Amino acid sequence: AIYAGREVEGIELKFVDGVVVEASAKKNEEFLISALDTDSGSRILGEFAVGTNNGIQRFTRSILFDEKIGGTIHMAVGSGYPDTGSKNRSALHWDMICDMRNGGQIHVDGELFYDSGRFPLLGQ
Repeated sequence: AIYAGREVEGIELKFVDGVVVEASAKKNEEFLISALDTDSGSRILGEFAVGTNNGIQRFTRSILFDEKIGGTIHMAVGSGYPDTGSKNRSALHWDMICDMRNGGQIHVDGELFYDSGRFPLLGQ
């Protein structure tokens, strides 16, 4: 994930009730922690979405393009978008992408929703 021109690799975030309670990174962990401590809203989940464009085959390092790649998820910590109902305000809005195509699952209310870049409930 890149923020303010700095690349942070190997990020792991633990959320409890939508708030980051633990964070680590393999590269630039100190920068990650510092960003998460920007203000009272910077550890709150501000955005979460699933990329569905399977026509995009590779990462370009342009977040607004890469976050749409099929088989990925993206999320942001910090400020959310008011037009989506978010009330969280923060100086931080840090988009992060995770490639789920070679493993990784999302469970919603105990049901498998997303598995290795596919939606099992939709027959994928």
